[in-house]
Amino acid sequence: MTDLEFQAQADAVLKAVERCCDTLNDDADTDIDNQRSGGMITLTFPNRSQIIINLQKPLHEIWLAAKSGGYHYKFDSKQWMDTKGGGEFFANLSTFASEQSGLSLRFEV
Repeated sequence: MTDLEFQAQADAVLKAVERCCDTLNDDADTDIDNQRSGGMITLTFPNRSQIIINLQKPLHEIWLAAKSGGYHYKFDSKQWMDTKGGGEFFANLSTFASEQSGLSLRFEV
């Protein structure tokens, strides 16, 4: 994957996360605050817990930090997968956000 391909794929992920937050806030009244600064998004839940997603451009990875730990994702030509075999990015984000918010939240492309 070239740097440009990584940037395009990773930016699509960040935009999808923002879009999901907006949809969840509108449809489910979840009140997730999402702040984007360049290649990083911070999700803050009403209980003040956070999930941070940021791009690691030199490594062509997306990193996610949640209460449960830190995770690294690489694109496998179809989806972003945890580098330690821990699953797909959006499925994991849904699980982590649900755990931290106490609500059933679904993030997807």
